[in-house]
Amino acid sequence: MNLLPKSTKEFGSVDYWEKFFQQRGKKAFEWYGTYLELCGVLHKYIKPREKVLVIGCGNSELSEQLYDVGYQDIVNIDISEVVIKQMKECNATRRPQMRFLKMDMMQMEFPDASFQVVLDKGTLDAVLTDEEEKTLQQVDRMLAEVGRVLQVGGRYLCISLAQAHILKKAVGHFSREGWMVRVHQVANSQDQVLEAESQFSLPVFAFIMTKFRPVPGSALQIFELCAQEQGKPMRLESAERLAEAVRERQQYAWLCSQLRRKARLGSVSLDLCDGDTGEPRYTLHVVDSPTVKPSRDNHFAIFIIPQGRETEWLFGMDEGRKQLAASAGFRRLITVALHRGQQYESMDHIQAELSARVMELAPAGMPAQQQVPFLSVGGDIGVRTIQHQDCSPLSGDYVIEDVQGDDKRFFRRLIFLSNRNVVQSEARLLKDVSHRAQKKRKKDRKKQRPAEAEDLPAAPEQSIDKSYLCCEHHKAMIAGLALLRNPEQLPAQPRYDVIMFDVDSKDPTLGMSCPPPAFVEQSFLQKVKSILIPEGVFILNLVCRDLGLKDSVLAGLKAVFPLLYVRRIEGEVNEILFCQLHPEQKLATPELLETAQALERTLRKPGRGWDDTYVLSDMLKTVKIM
Repeated sequence: MNLLPKSTKEFGSVDYWEKFFQQRGKKAFEWYGTYLELCGVLHKYIKPREKVLVIGCGNSELSEQLYDVGYQDIVNIDISEVVIKQMKECNATRRPQMRFLKMDMMQMEFPDASFQVVLDKGTLDAVLTDEEEKTLQQVDRMLAEVGRVLQVGGRYLCISLAQAHILKKAVGHFSREGWMVRVHQVANSQDQVLEAESQFSLPVFAFIMTKFRPVPGSALQIFELCAQEQGKPMRLESAERLAEAVRERQQYAWLCSQLRRKARLGSVSLDLCDGDTGEPRYTLHVVDSPTVKPSRDNHFAIFIIPQGRETEWLFGMDEGRKQLAASAGFRRLITVALHRGQQYESMDHIQAELSARVMELAPAGMPAQQQVPFLSVGGDIGVRTIQHQDCSPLSGDYVIEDVQGDDKRFFRRLIFLSNRNVVQSEARLLKDVSHRAQKKRKKDRKKQRPAEAEDLPAAPEQSIDKSYLCCEHHKAMIAGLALLRNPEQLPAQPRYDVIMFDVDSKDPTLGMSCPPPAFVEQSFLQKVKSILIPEGVFILNLVCRDLGLKDSVLAGLKAVFPLLYVRRIEGEVNEILFCQLHPEQKLATPELLETAQALERTLRKPGRGWDDTYVLSDMLKTVKIM
């Protein structure tokens, strides 16, 4: 039996609702959920002895169940004479104090300030079907009547899908009247009810509009969002920010419903924010492994990335995460990155925080009571200590932080917060600095006053391990020095054996993040050529995801440097270009390449430094590093 109207306008028609309830009969129709799904919010905002008006009651059992648990001063109204007659007959004996009246909520017959609560479950949504002038006028009359019959301090509880036009109208109307506006998300179990009965994939919200006494000249407006039933309300600065926060919750609910229904959605990432501040606390990436055969114990797992290691290829890149998920052997793996600026007590505390949320992201077929394993590296949350943070006029906000690597050694990193998952530069610290970082970490855990910059002892000259290269592309660039032959005597004009470019671009829209376009223009490359000795090497770090642009850059380089050797780095976008001037030099001869590869292999060995490789000063006279 199809009870849906031919158009949404029919929701405002008396004839439609008369026909609806005649065809529906006495079987209850629960818009947006039953009493069990809504009782947490209802009991929070309605006291048992308060006078309650239910508008557009239909044949919902909500009033009956509220009555049965002690809320007995309830009046129900609806425009359908059929449904009012049905509800009177059903409740006359069992619930004698509850009243059902045929009445138009846009012209109610009650005196002013008759009720302490007006309860609306789906009625506003049914009336506000579009934003045409006639519809908006009807809604204005409805909301004005709600305000008229409520006492000061009373509450309008509206259960709604909070679609954009509905949220805009309801919040705008009551905030202009000086009421307090709170939007409360209903329990997530409601999603399953909506999917089963109405095929919605939107979460249900409750608007709690509290009537304040008008204050002449006051422009105070209060907007709050409560994302969980027991959570602390989050104060928001405007109606626009409230609408944005609701949209974020709707998008999250839609994503969860899609993840439950489908095995794969491609690359999916989301932020879980601190309920008090609204700041991101965890970044989650959902990785499905379709090749993993399902079994009872391999449905789902959570992988906690230690602090400071989220930029590593295995955790920070899509391909790395896919490899991690496949090796872990789970159908779905969620990696969790911890945000700088947030405090985390322990791995157990993180698991407790996430346990209430992770089942929302579980794959289809996951048993409801199955325990989800938490995985990590080394069993701890890692160490991250921010040593300095500031704002650069060129690069924006940045931080300098010390993190602990997988070998328990400490590394100092520069991170531009505009691209917080990329390490701009990195150096390994010697043990004295590592020890100091550990002591500072212990102080932070004890919640002592954070050490000011002037309180820290000055780092000694040897605090940076200058014998160690952290970045893979730097190792490849240095290995390119082995391609140098014995340089001829330098002329009087200043020239260089080697010129290196490792310069990042500040424009993320270009498709090439290193170098900026100006560094590969013909006029600039000619200047590079003019200061390079005939047998010199120009070494360039290229990071370009636009294949067409990359071909153009390579063609431009070949026009100036006929010899071009490309060194690709496994697991990274970086490509190192080695450029020389004359074809007769035979840059990529087997002997030279073997020497360069041997040097790079040695640089990659753990713990190796310059003393274990080549005496580079014997290979070149002057190096210009840009």
